[in-house]
Amino acid sequence: MARVTVEDCLFNVDSRFTLVHLAVRRVLQLRHGAPLILENLKGNKEVVLALREIAAGVVNLDNIRGIEEPLPAVAETSLPEAEIERAEIREIMEEATSYEAPIEYGVSEQFVAEEPPPDETREE
Repeated sequence: MARVTVEDCLFNVDSRFTLVHLAVRRVLQLRHGAPLILENLKGNKEVVLALREIAAGVVNLDNIRGIEEPLPAVAETSLPEAEIERAEIREIMEEATSYEAPIEYGVSEQFVAEEPPPDETREE
């Protein structure tokens, strides 16, 4: 495969939306030191390598979690379901903000100045 295209990846993934999320997750794994599944002979960047793995069918929605380092079994059995869901949400947020982009919350301090209504009384 000389180049990897979105169409190559869509044979193994059901939508472009899913492809983007799967590729981002795999890129984050690679940047955090996950093992390579395909050889990186040409020294491609993580994005290209992730797309090549998806196009080859070795990375998909079913096995993406298994590629990561598994969580300790003790932690999973001792936490109730709500705590496990919170931990997964925290993990997703940490991955999404790991590139250290600023996140701003709050209301803007700019206000829209309202113009007074036009004066409808006219002197004739």
